[in-house]
Amino acid sequence: MHDIRAIRENPEAFDAALARRGDAGVSSELLALDGERRARIQAAEEAQAEQNRASKLVGAAKAKGDEAEFERLRALVSEKKSQVAEMQAEAKELDARLSDMLARIANLPASDVPDGGGEEDNVEVKRWGDQPAFDFTPKEHYEIAGVAASMDFELAAKISGSRFVMLKGAVARIHRALAQFMIDTHVDENGLVEMNSPVLVRDEAMYGTDKLPKFGEDSYQTTNGWWLVPTSEVPLTYTVAGDIVDAGALPVRMTAHTLCFRSEAGSAGKDTAGMLRQHQFEKVEMVSVTHPDESDAEQKRMLGCAEGLLEKLGIPYRTVILCTGDMGFGAKRTYDIEAWLPGQDAYREISSVSTTGDFQARRMNARFRPEGGGKPEFVHTLNGSGLAVGRCLIAVLENGQQADGSVKLPEVLAPYLGGKTMLSAEGTLS
Repeated sequence: MHDIRAIRENPEAFDAALARRGDAGVSSELLALDGERRARIQAAEEAQAEQNRASKLVGAAKAKGDEAEFERLRALVSEKKSQVAEMQAEAKELDARLSDMLARIANLPASDVPDGGGEEDNVEVKRWGDQPAFDFTPKEHYEIAGVAASMDFELAAKISGSRFVMLKGAVARIHRALAQFMIDTHVDENGLVEMNSPVLVRDEAMYGTDKLPKFGEDSYQTTNGWWLVPTSEVPLTYTVAGDIVDAGALPVRMTAHTLCFRSEAGSAGKDTAGMLRQHQFEKVEMVSVTHPDESDAEQKRMLGCAEGLLEKLGIPYRTVILCTGDMGFGAKRTYDIEAWLPGQDAYREISSVSTTGDFQARRMNARFRPEGGGKPEFVHTLNGSGLAVGRCLIAVLENGQQADGSVKLPEVLAPYLGGKTMLSAEGTLS
């Protein structure tokens, strides 16, 4: 959510920042609506003052026995009361329209975000690890012999339709091990507090984390009004909604492993093979709530947490900063981490780490009280995948695949797999 006062002060800068995203300038429309709203408020205040003055004179006219003046003043009080109600109702309706407009405008990009129209304009900032050399043509994850029987898309389609998968046996265990490894690392090494959060949330939580009103079609809603979370960013971030946090309690750092649900609206025909793009998937999420002065450093710290997981797993990756045309709606700055997938001969996104500044905090009125007192200020909120579990499973399987159809697994997963480090070509752990 944007601050209308900041738009009033510098509408040209606001429009210029939106133009970097490829969006049209809307400050004139916003300010016109704001002007109407403020005029109604002022008119209501003036009518209220006249009503109050007339009310004080009614009694005096009655006491003097001036019946004509009494009736005139009483009629004036009634008239002004009606005007106040009318002006207040109009101001409320205009305020709702203004809030709705502001809620549909994307966050403004940080000054260091590169300009661009799409993913081809993203800028690589880091590359780690050597791509594995194979003496055979590497396969995609679902084609590997040791994986194929345990990654059942037909069975899932029988139950739920397309873009679902049923994992079985050893592959299901590796998937679970990856999630446990991620959570343990975040808690034991990265200082995040583990949360077990709901996956059904109310409208307010979706709105507060910028998923509504503009992107409702990207998520699933139950018949009684709950939303299935697209990521645990929603419930974790919304924990501070309406709160005034002591500055000394910041940063608040959380992590959760949850099911996530996305309709994948607009992605028909994209990544239909395998489990890269699913309606239901699992993710370990990181969320931080920080002091505004610390949010840029916190984003770099969160990025390092996500990158560190891939390094422990031995997965080659590259990190890019997204250009203005490729950033998500609520992001002020986003770094994507892309894992190397030999079967696709490409780097594919496995994590996004974003700062929203005070964009979400304004929507959900999340503030902090400065040390030493003073007026409460809005916190900054950040979120990041740490990591997408299914995509990490794909990366582990494809990078560890062997010529005979077996898969060499990362040593760091051995404690979660009973000490086993291989997935055989027959689909068993050894």
